[in-house]
Amino acid sequence: MRRYRGASPYRSGLPVICVGNFTAGGTGKTPLALRLAEELRHLGEAPIFLSRGYGARLAGPHWVEPGVDTSGETGDEPLLLAAAGPALVARDRQKGAIAIEARAIERAVIVMDDGLQNPALEKDLTIALVDGRRGVGNGEVIPAGPLRAPLEFQLGLVDGIVVNRGIEPGDAEQPAEAAFKRIFAGPVLSAHVEPCPGPDWPGEGRVLAYAGIANPERFFTTLERLGAEVAGRRVFPDHHAYSEGDARGLLEAARRMSARLVTTEKDLIRLKGRAGRLADLLRATTALRIRLAIDARNVERLRALIEGALKARRAGG
Repeated sequence: MRRYRGASPYRSGLPVICVGNFTAGGTGKTPLALRLAEELRHLGEAPIFLSRGYGARLAGPHWVEPGVDTSGETGDEPLLLAAAGPALVARDRQKGAIAIEARAIERAVIVMDDGLQNPALEKDLTIALVDGRRGVGNGEVIPAGPLRAPLEFQLGLVDGIVVNRGIEPGDAEQPAEAAFKRIFAGPVLSAHVEPCPGPDWPGEGRVLAYAGIANPERFFTTLERLGAEVAGRRVFPDHHAYSEGDARGLLEAARRMSARLVTTEKDLIRLKGRAGRLADLLRATTALRIRLAIDARNVERLRALIEGALKARRAGG
């Protein structure tokens, strides 16, 4: 809060759409950033991702090169974003926006991944993503609870809220949706996760699942809903840098269980460009790809939010 009160945010020459969350831990921000990029392209815009690059060695500004950069250099989320469009890593968001402006094409829009609490850039549209099951936990601020800042303060920073219902869309309103509709005057939209298994997906076979993400239980539940027999689960810290020992242990455990190794896209991307047993682990592992789908009744509301923000920005200069 003190950072916001004393900040003088940079107003980019390009529209800025920000994705964030109220709490620590995974809610699906990167899939939402990718989904917003889809909508922007549908509207004839040219999205460019801006990421801090959590855990990255490179401070940036640095344009991410898939197939060249590693997760250790840029962080895992930027590599996922860069597979879908131009992405730049910059710990200093103002410098990042300026670097994007220097190379921007017509109708470029900055999509800022995980920047709700960052006051460095002026935002034209800010959307918070909420886990439909966890909500805001006990409503307390870290370390007493999961909130990054008092909820009332954070609500004043956002223009819309998307509630992630998980793998099943369902018709019944989740408690988190109802709660936010009572306290937030703006739109509260619902979304759900759509698994996108590739041709190498093991189907309903026996799997050993491992994940180093903020909310691994959602991943394990998704596997079970897809019909996989989860013979084993291995949980690692969020953004975990896998070691040779980790790789040996996972490969051996999978052999003992006669199971296929399965992980998330974020985890798999951290194995790319590695050698030794980590390269073996990469070859032996299948990633479950997912997409965040906005429920049909809310797609037009989301587009209206985006169009309204872009129109207001371009009218104001």
